[in-house]
Amino acid sequence: MTDPNAIQPSALDQLPDRDPEETAEWQASLDAVAQQAGPHRAAYLMRRTLERAEAGGIALPKLLETDYVNTIPTSAEPGLPGDPEMEARITAWNRWNAAAMVTRGAKHGVGGHIATFASAAWLYETGFNHFFKGKEGDGSGDQLYIQGHASPGIYARAFLDGRLTEAHLDNFRQEAGGNGLPSYPHPRRLPWLWEFPTVSMGLGPLSAIYQARFNRYLTNRGIKDVSASHVWAFLGDGEMDEPESTAALALASREGLDNLTFVINCNLQRLDGPVRANFKIVQELEAQFRGAGWNVVKTLWGSAWDELFALDTTGALVRRLREVPDAQVQTYQTRDAAYIRQDFFGKDPALVELAKLLSDDKILECFHLSRGGHEARKVYAAYKAAVEHKGAPTVILAQTVKGHTLGEGFASKNANHQMKKLTVDEFKTMRDLLELPIKDSDFVDGVVPYGHPGADSLEVRYLQERRAALGGPAPARRTHALAPLPAPAEKAFASFDKGSGSQNVATTMAFVRLVKDLVRDKETGRRWVPIVPDEARTFGMESLFPSLGIYSPKGQTYEPVDRDQLMYYKEAKNGQILNEGITEAGSMADFIAASSSYATHGEAMIPFYIFYSMFGWQRTADQMWQLGDQLGRGFLVGATAGRTTLTGEGLQHADGHSPVIAATNPAALSYDPAFAYEIAVIVREGLRRMYGEAKPGEDQNVFYYLTVYNEPLPQPAKPQGLGIDEGIVKGLYRFSTAESAGLSPAANAARIQLLGSGTAIHWAVEAQRLLAEEWGVAADVWSATSWTELRRDAMEADAALLRGEERVPYVRQALQGAEGPVLAVSDYMRQVPDQIAQWVEQDYSSLGADGFGLSDTRDAARRHFGVDAESIVVAALAQLARRGEVKATAVKEAREKYGL
Repeated sequence: MTDPNAIQPSALDQLPDRDPEETAEWQASLDAVAQQAGPHRAAYLMRRTLERAEAGGIALPKLLETDYVNTIPTSAEPGLPGDPEMEARITAWNRWNAAAMVTRGAKHGVGGHIATFASAAWLYETGFNHFFKGKEGDGSGDQLYIQGHASPGIYARAFLDGRLTEAHLDNFRQEAGGNGLPSYPHPRRLPWLWEFPTVSMGLGPLSAIYQARFNRYLTNRGIKDVSASHVWAFLGDGEMDEPESTAALALASREGLDNLTFVINCNLQRLDGPVRANFKIVQELEAQFRGAGWNVVKTLWGSAWDELFALDTTGALVRRLREVPDAQVQTYQTRDAAYIRQDFFGKDPALVELAKLLSDDKILECFHLSRGGHEARKVYAAYKAAVEHKGAPTVILAQTVKGHTLGEGFASKNANHQMKKLTVDEFKTMRDLLELPIKDSDFVDGVVPYGHPGADSLEVRYLQERRAALGGPAPARRTHALAPLPAPAEKAFASFDKGSGSQNVATTMAFVRLVKDLVRDKETGRRWVPIVPDEARTFGMESLFPSLGIYSPKGQTYEPVDRDQLMYYKEAKNGQILNEGITEAGSMADFIAASSSYATHGEAMIPFYIFYSMFGWQRTADQMWQLGDQLGRGFLVGATAGRTTLTGEGLQHADGHSPVIAATNPAALSYDPAFAYEIAVIVREGLRRMYGEAKPGEDQNVFYYLTVYNEPLPQPAKPQGLGIDEGIVKGLYRFSTAESAGLSPAANAARIQLLGSGTAIHWAVEAQRLLAEEWGVAADVWSATSWTELRRDAMEADAALLRGEERVPYVRQALQGAEGPVLAVSDYMRQVPDQIAQWVEQDYSSLGADGFGLSDTRDAARRHFGVDAESIVVAALAQLARRGEVKATAVKEAREKYGL
């Protein structure tokens, strides 16, 4: 067995030692230091030597952890500009009103969080006063990803600067009656204030990285210079456990996103207790970010610690801070000086002596209150270092106390995330601590008052002057008065009307061909943002590589292996395609940034993200919800869709339910087009609705989901007649009757209506033929382009009836007068077509691919699920037999005939 303590071979062992004597001298020097001054001194010298080597450009592995002290020493801190005393008063008012708002709301049982903002107040206030650029200056301003649980503090600040009233604060988490404030940053609920949803946790940091990257994309492509914009993401240390929080750290460093800063509020607590009870979350995060190539700035200790560090001549204090686990640090924040003397200082003789020089008050000040994240000067120094650092993103690890200034009942208590209110006495204690001019008589009937120094007070004038100097209020979302984008030339869409003749074309290829034409449009072509997760060749998009280029901030520093080919792999600084590698989450974050560029930057972009349909909604539905919240616009395209269409790939690839998940998102307009001309109509309508002239009462803040297939089939010409385009957009139109299909049914033939979507319509067309030729049944075939839109229209009609308005659902109008029962089929589970069942007046039944997928041929898979043409025939005969319109024996005969 290998000795784990043995020195392991390294890459250096493979290099010849050109001067063994010199090497031995260095090793002997290190041994001597360790023997004479101790191993801690030896480690200190080694760290400093490695730091010097790194600063000198000597290629060595980076140190992943530094001592548990501030990165910026007190002597190197810049002076705090502005009026620190005024800023302290402003922060005190905001602390008070944030706590008052949640406490007053607690009587309604609506919840809220007090402790998070209490710990992070100075992290926000320092930024608002000195760093965060608003949208009324040049450019787009900064983008702020606010930690969701800190929202009460942001509302409190908006109240102080006059953007919110007491009525707003009293409607925190009570939106139904108007004037309400949403629980967290929700742009759809408060679109003039919030820009970015940050709850669910983990999505904020991921989106912030891709927003910073998209800012560079816009600049490098010449769409808009947003190089002055900085992205700030405020996160919790517990939140960093979410995989999405750290999923794209390497991207940020690889592309040198120095326009990005993470501020992680390290109060050492998550919802139930310590983040790393037996370890140190700050050190863990430092190693993780340093290893990913980020610049790391730690601001851990407040100025009260300066005296302690000055007395630490042996390094014993720094060593002890490094070894104490987080849960014990939390305990120190709640215990008396005697306990701290014994448990913290008593572990080392040098610390025992140091503690003799400290009063009890000094010890309590340090261990209870003094944290780097609670001092504006410390935070300012960290922020200044972050924005001045070039070549890499920065993470600031700011240590705070959760529940700071809320009293002993809150600070560092494990349960403080669930504690929703303070007592009147606790508020009075807080008032005295913050030195606020609130009288006891202001507490009427035990209700805590809001505090405001007055609209013309020095505090409010100072706050507003600082924001004016930085470009206006923040956070703020601006919906720019953009001119509608001109519609692309009709030729691009009309070319699909004639069909493909004898050529077999998959609808995936039809969509890609349409996009190829649209990106060449002189007016809007450059606004398309093609996004693909390393599957461009699967979807036939490689021809776009040389014409559009793949975005890379470094351009192309190599000669591609396929340079001599027509469709070579071309990267460019101004490349249009975002080829993200194998990351659906990253691709969705790209899409979200691009889809809301019309608001963030005043530049309407048209993203389309094409992906294996199974790996879109199933994997990243939470981000699709985030997209809807952020009022994003664009096209999601689930390619290789359907449960039986992707041959051989099997269970994990066979999508039979993405339309079900999509139907749960109110902002998603979900379509399952069968033919190329349907895709053209839907995309044209989507461009009009999202980017063109909106109809009265029409919501432009939607996005489209299209399922397209990889099965090459003949594409028919668009049927002639009125209302085809309207039917495609609304979700249903008659594709063919038995007569128009040339099947010549008998005059008294039984008739049935076959509704199919996507690739299933081809099975329905074949079933139409079999029913006529082998069973004497007339079938009409309908293309159901959107079961979901049919359902939503019907639900709106129901709601209108309850209001006393007469309205008939479109699905009922379309099928009015259609003879016989209705049989619906799709390549998805039955609940997809069953969405419309209750609004169909005819007898209704459905077929679908329920259950897990399997590996086999398309024909075998369809027979397995009972959705092939022959299965449709049997199901149709069974429906008609129940109505007495065909012989009951016909069902058995058909089963035997087709081997079912």
